[in-house]
Amino acid sequence: MVRRVLALTSGRIAAAVLAVIALLAVLGPLLAPHDPLATSAHTLAGPSAGHWLGTDYLGRDTFSRLLDGSRVSVLGSLEVALTALVVGAVPGILSVHLGRAFEWVTLRLTDTLVALPFLLFAVAVIALLGNGITQAMLVTGVLVSPLFYRVARAATLTVARSPYVEAAVVSGASLGRIVRRHVWTKVLPPIAVALAQTVGTGFVIVSSLTFLGIGVQPPAPTWGGLLASDLGYLAHQPWAPVAPALLIMITVWACNLLADAVRDVSGEAGRTLVDRHRARDRRTGEARPVSAGGAR
Repeated sequence: MVRRVLALTSGRIAAAVLAVIALLAVLGPLLAPHDPLATSAHTLAGPSAGHWLGTDYLGRDTFSRLLDGSRVSVLGSLEVALTALVVGAVPGILSVHLGRAFEWVTLRLTDTLVALPFLLFAVAVIALLGNGITQAMLVTGVLVSPLFYRVARAATLTVARSPYVEAAVVSGASLGRIVRRHVWTKVLPPIAVALAQTVGTGFVIVSSLTFLGIGVQPPAPTWGGLLASDLGYLAHQPWAPVAPALLIMITVWACNLLADAVRDVSGEAGRTLVDRHRARDRRTGEARPVSAGGAR
């Protein structure tokens, strides 16, 4: 699937942008030209050779804080997506195979998570567990998990009715073997699309929470936190919010573009499989011998 995604122009563009963002997350703190927490008397200074994006209201280098904050933003969005994947996809697959009791319980829990007020619940849990980025992202991932539950359950229901899965059940194959050999390969494409979309959603959620000061301890820099502090000084630095806002927008756009590329590849793979079956049927029909009653 990876090769087919990279064969598309949209897939290559999305992969290139996300690779740059990943490099910023890994090497950003090391590439920062200044200490992102060091203050100075040069407050609200404009862009210069020493400070490419100027300084903030405490004299801290904005470019260094942007690079240093990329790690928290990227890791936070990945934590949201992976938590939602585990909490949502695994019960979604198992709900088809573990009986009606497990199915009823997981469906009711999913409906409850969908009905919860997102921001209010996140703030309440963070107030209980402490204001940390890990706690905030775990709570957010659980609240986003119903998307994966529905996608995984819908795909598994389609596969569970197929003849080869029914044959595996009749032959006595274990649940783990059925899921690994037959279900997971068919469920993976729609889950991959949901995962790419959720990473983009995670960026928006992380930026929104850190914009409000939730999930991060000041003075640690984040993209959302930089955006919030820059908006307070628009009269002095009207250009300041552009850099963090563009980074957030470009990252979310690349995640959605990657999700579209995976969806296109999955659709092409499905159509190719159908075409192969049709071609095989045509060849079989052409090679079928003529009956004796029809021979002249």
